[in-house]
Amino acid sequence: LQGVDSVVVFQATFADSTLIAALDEALSVPLLLWATPEPRTGGRLRLNSFCGINLAGYVLARKDRRFTWLLADPDGESVPHLLTHAGPADNVATQSTGAHESPPPVMSLAGAVVGVIGDRPDGFEPCDYDAASLQELVGITVDRVELADLFSAADSATAGDVVAVTQRYAEALHNLDEQDPVATEQSVRLHLGMKQLAADRGWDGLATRCWPECFTKYGGAACAPMSLMTSDGVPGTCEADVYGNVTSLLLGAVTGDTAFVADLVDIDPSTNTVVFWHCGLAPIEMAGSEPEATVHSNRKKPLLHQFGLRPGPVTIARLSQSQNQHRLVLGTAEMIDDPPPFSGTSGVARVGDAAAMLDAIMGNGLEHHYGLAYGDHREALRDYAKSIGIPVVELS
Repeated sequence: LQGVDSVVVFQATFADSTLIAALDEALSVPLLLWATPEPRTGGRLRLNSFCGINLAGYVLARKDRRFTWLLADPDGESVPHLLTHAGPADNVATQSTGAHESPPPVMSLAGAVVGVIGDRPDGFEPCDYDAASLQELVGITVDRVELADLFSAADSATAGDVVAVTQRYAEALHNLDEQDPVATEQSVRLHLGMKQLAADRGWDGLATRCWPECFTKYGGAACAPMSLMTSDGVPGTCEADVYGNVTSLLLGAVTGDTAFVADLVDIDPSTNTVVFWHCGLAPIEMAGSEPEATVHSNRKKPLLHQFGLRPGPVTIARLSQSQNQHRLVLGTAEMIDDPPPFSGTSGVARVGDAAAMLDAIMGNGLEHHYGLAYGDHREALRDYAKSIGIPVVELS
């Protein structure tokens, strides 16, 4: 297009990276990615705007494209100033520490197997993976099956196993009997299908294409089924995010505890707080409020967990392939005792400098999924990064 010097992409609600990628192909001008703050209503996550520009920034950074970013209320008085002073366009790892001498590994993931069920959703490039590259880096094998294999394994679950797992959920989720029993059984069967595949194929973790087919073709949700897998020692991640699952395995190896891979959906520099959320995937061990059963906010089917994350220090981590290089993203935060900001599983965390965290995420083109585990385990994770020869990007 003639006469276009730059483009402002105002993302009023969530969209994947497909449009941004097409826009980037059509225009060679600088892009400004603009997201809006997310009102913490305690109800449905309605906008998820920041996650959208997070995905877009990842794609642009992988193509070495110059872009800026803005997180601001469009009705704010300072918007004209902010638009002309948006986040830096030098997409470099300004907070990255290099990998120097390699100490003896404090742990190893070598020999582990990650199962991946189906393909990642369109426009979710951070969920891409190269099995050979991952094997070379950390010694993990990726074993892929189709969604049809999951559904077949789920169908073969015995009535007795369905009853037993349903009882486990009933003991953990006080309102299970309020959910649609047919869809609840389908979710229970999805869990049993995952469990069977993991046992048969020797999976240590699994990453599943969860939507839309688990809802539309099988009739249940994959959220609580994956959460229960995590509680039982085989971490599950959604959207077929293999690197997110490897991050869960890494956090589990360091902490001996469960991890939660979540979206970062809101950043508030005025209070130095951020919100981590996902539909209903967090393991019950992380609950800070009474766990409930609920339905997916979009698809309206069970079975999902609903609770606020418990207070305490957390480590934020991600084995990243942003900017076409392997790095380990690390941060720390304090999960605070606030009411759940959104339905599903979510928590408000206080960080040292939320504005700097925003710039680190967008400036490095990082992924939209971040692993959380309780405690501060950054030192051990930095040692692990050195042992496999990759740098660390510090978030906070």
